[in-house]
Amino acid sequence: MNVRALVGVIALVVLGLLLWELRWVLLVLFGAVVLAIAMDVLISQLRALLPLNRPTALVLAISLLAVVGAGLTSLLLPEVVEQARELGRLLPELNRQLDPLLRRIPGLGELDPSRGTDDWWNRLLPMGGELLGMAGGAASTTVQLLLMVLLAVLLALDPRSHQRLVLAATPAFYRPRMQLLLGECRRALGGWLAGMTLSALVVFLASWAGLVLLEVPLALLCGLVCGLFTFVPTIGPFAASLLAMAVALAVSPAKALQVLLLRLVLQNAEAFLLTPLLLRRTVNLLPTVALMAQLSLGALLGLPGLLLALPLVVVLQVIGQAVLVRDVMDRWERP
Repeated sequence: MNVRALVGVIALVVLGLLLWELRWVLLVLFGAVVLAIAMDVLISQLRALLPLNRPTALVLAISLLAVVGAGLTSLLLPEVVEQARELGRLLPELNRQLDPLLRRIPGLGELDPSRGTDDWWNRLLPMGGELLGMAGGAASTTVQLLLMVLLAVLLALDPRSHQRLVLAATPAFYRPRMQLLLGECRRALGGWLAGMTLSALVVFLASWAGLVLLEVPLALLCGLVCGLFTFVPTIGPFAASLLAMAVALAVSPAKALQVLLLRLVLQNAEAFLLTPLLLRRTVNLLPTVALMAQLSLGALLGLPGLLLALPLVVVLQVIGQAVLVRDVMDRWERP
């Protein structure tokens, strides 16, 4: 190995360590880019309908989002709060339904509260430190979300200047290709966001209506959770189904089975019909790739990595097809 190759390897190792140390900054920056593209889709639609410049369209888009969000909050929040209180009242009934099953599992008998208050108190003491850690994590996450939103607004306000900054850091011979690549990434990510938003809305309405027809308590709350968890494919629908099934189990095991069948039908319809139809013109992610990306980023970065795994995979797939496949593999000739 010559000196130049050794210096290159050392530089790559140092760059990798630096990127790992700055992983949270990069995660916030990528989240801001995703939000900025989502706002840019709305801004482009407004500018196509009205003769507005970008700052005015951005203010109008934020105002529309605020009005729609406030309207939905005022419409749904009281019912959601009431159903959350009802969930607290249903928990004892759910515990009664699950108690015979849990008693059959070895080791759970140690959790019997009749074994003494001192033992329970000693077990609860470590939870104080965990609660403080959770509060600190929640405060840190709130700050990161605020920074993400601020960066997204700044990026959406003047995307061309930031695009020129990226192009300036690219070698001159590759700048036209990089400009096309940035456009492809923007279209793919914007299309993915629009498709997943429509898919989540359909899943929310269908789950809500199905649970109401089955006379399941907390139908609105469970439907809302099912819709939100659609943004985390593969893992999200399964986790959302657990809440609906647990609430139905508090009524009867037969009701839980009905909810399970409903969620299986809706989940398969969303995964194999609705989502491919909405995303057919943007990007097609293999379920294995999506699942591995979620597991990997979830293990490395926690919940933020899990939520941003699929947008990152969408961008990496576009870059991989353009750079690795077209520019490297397709031009690789046998010597």
